[in-house]
Amino acid sequence: MQSNQSYRLFIAEKPSLARAIADVLPKPHQKGTGFIKAANGDIVSWCIGHLLEQATPEVYDDRFKKWVINDLPIVPEKWILIPKGSTKSQFDILVELIKSADQIVHAGDPDREGQLLVDEVLNYCQLTPDKRKAIKRCLISDLNASAVEKSLEQLRSNQDFIPLSTSALARARADWLYGINMSRLCTLVGQRGGYRGVLSIGRVQTPILGLVVRRDLDIEKFVAKPFYEVFAVLQTQHNELFKAKWQPSEACAPYQDEEGRVLVKALAENVCQRIKDQTGIIEKVSNKKKEVAPPMPFNLSALQIEMAKKNGLSAQDVLDICQSLYEKHKLITYPRSDCRFLPEEHLNQIISVKLAMENNCPDLQPAIENADFSLRTKVWNDKKVEAHHAIIPTQRKAKMDNLSDNEKLVYQVIATQYLAQFYPVYKYAELQIDVDIKGGKFIARATQMLEAGWKALYGTKSLQVDKADEDSANNGLLTKLVKKGEAVQCIDAELISKETQPPKPFNDATLLSAMTGIARFVKDPEIKKILRETDGLGTEATRAGIIELLFKRQFLTRQGKTIRATPVGRKLILSLPDIMSIPDMTAHWERQLDEISKKAFSYQQFMNQLNQSLLELVEQLKNARLNIRV
Repeated sequence: MQSNQSYRLFIAEKPSLARAIADVLPKPHQKGTGFIKAANGDIVSWCIGHLLEQATPEVYDDRFKKWVINDLPIVPEKWILIPKGSTKSQFDILVELIKSADQIVHAGDPDREGQLLVDEVLNYCQLTPDKRKAIKRCLISDLNASAVEKSLEQLRSNQDFIPLSTSALARARADWLYGINMSRLCTLVGQRGGYRGVLSIGRVQTPILGLVVRRDLDIEKFVAKPFYEVFAVLQTQHNELFKAKWQPSEACAPYQDEEGRVLVKALAENVCQRIKDQTGIIEKVSNKKKEVAPPMPFNLSALQIEMAKKNGLSAQDVLDICQSLYEKHKLITYPRSDCRFLPEEHLNQIISVKLAMENNCPDLQPAIENADFSLRTKVWNDKKVEAHHAIIPTQRKAKMDNLSDNEKLVYQVIATQYLAQFYPVYKYAELQIDVDIKGGKFIARATQMLEAGWKALYGTKSLQVDKADEDSANNGLLTKLVKKGEAVQCIDAELISKETQPPKPFNDATLLSAMTGIARFVKDPEIKKILRETDGLGTEATRAGIIELLFKRQFLTRQGKTIRATPVGRKLILSLPDIMSIPDMTAHWERQLDEISKKAFSYQQFMNQLNQSLLELVEQLKNARLNIRV
């Protein structure tokens, strides 16, 4: 395979990354089976994703071939990983290279999973303590040659990333324990109710299914209620007109719903009668100038949500497109990122990225010309960047004819968001006038753009500011502002009848948004508080796959652009204990996994709590009956 001379071994996560590393090593290269050897003796080899997988229960004990409730929960005393059959030959090659390598460089993708999948191969090889301590870590998030060379010059000790690997290991084992035990348990209990299929349960997938089922039920149970709003049409002393919306007082509470909407028409009619042709007094005038900073560059979830909203692409579609842009075309940085900040050293690459965008996106030429590349936003912040940074264009110039239409589209969206960092803030004026009419409070609001700034990049729709009150959006800024204490005349009163609207069914964008903002759906106030900043069901790398898995298992289905639960998916959720189908438990786990990666929580604490909850769930469910039959 190679000579006995000492050599440095680079282990990449996948062949495309291995080729990118080899391309910057001395030539000529010798291509072997499962590795590339450089002229200086360095060798680059690769994994193909995870080369090892968790052993199935029957590997631990032959009796687990038969599914029996009394065997649950199955908790291995000593965990076993076995080589995957489909990649066994590459695994064997890599193991031999590791054993004879003088120096090892871990070059997995710069995230939790990328750290683990190379570490687990290294652990399997049972290296000596000295050899293990000598392992280096190479973080590559851009496959272009100059970026790869720079990464090779900035190797770190792999020991620095043990907490990240431990977090990924805890997640993998938690998924195995929860998925294996709960799927077996629910399938066996479901059989009592006459269901003949396998009921797949997962610590992330089941709460996601629960979100969809509960949304569907809320829609079905929804009963529209009429409600009423009152607007005063007011005339100033300068004969200018504006509208102000009635703000019900506390005395009106018995006639309102929990969101403050007036449900009794007679009350609204009475207000109209009281204020018409009456004089009002200006109680407060607020005319504030406000600014909105440019949107931050994308992480994967934000990009998936954006592409689902604007172009109807599924989360998996966007991930696949991004992987192609990253690996095949080398036009974007590492796509499975959960970060929206950029390292300060990237400031040196701005002009090179600008030249690449000019070449690759002729449609962006006017926007590039109008950008001010000396501007600096808050996104350049080393303290906010860990293993990887936001998704941005690379310095690579390419023939865009080689890209599919969707690849071009996603590239341009990423480039535009990056370009926004070099545009001024959006400036607008916000006017609010509070008026007292016969003891009733009325508020008028209006907004006016002062400077388009970065919003000019996104077309006319983005030039509208989100209104504090959309019903006052027809107000313009008065040319002659009223003053506190000034009188205005109510020349008319408008009664507006509306109906409450049901919640909308999930679609790709809103389901992803729910997964990344899961605190909104958590019931426990303490957990909700914890998750406000670091919430999330699943990871950037796994969310798309989990959604697709629910479709594959026929728990979810598409109806046009909406996502709904199937009858089986609904019955499963309605039959399970709430704790298994609400986000609280798994969201709390995600928080703990994040803490493990930051040394704020231990692996053993996490696993002890998990095993205790498994025991409790088995006890709760083993004598139950799941009515899943459709």
